[in-house]
Amino acid sequence: MQTRNPFLDEFAKLTTGAMGLAQAAGEEARTAFRAQADRFVADMDLVRRDEFDALKAEIAALRAEVAALKSPAKTAKKPATGTSTASVPPQDAAG
Repeated sequence: MQTRNPFLDEFAKLTTGAMGLAQAAGEEARTAFRAQADRFVADMDLVRRDEFDALKAEIAALRAEVAALKSPAKTAKKPATGTSTASVPPQDAAG
């Protein structure tokens, strides 16, 4: 046997409305927090992770290229270990 109590019906409607309002307020707060965080990150001028990784890979490639270019230059600058004799052209006795 089910009876309709107007007080309980109104209370159920009120709590249902309050729950909907609380969910909407939660979503609004989450959206506002996310917008504030995005604004904060933009003001700090931070770099995204994918941009950082791309730049890191490019720098590693450039360092390897510089090391490869320096390697032959170091071997060319090393003096010979033996004594070198400069060849002096013979002078003419008449001249």
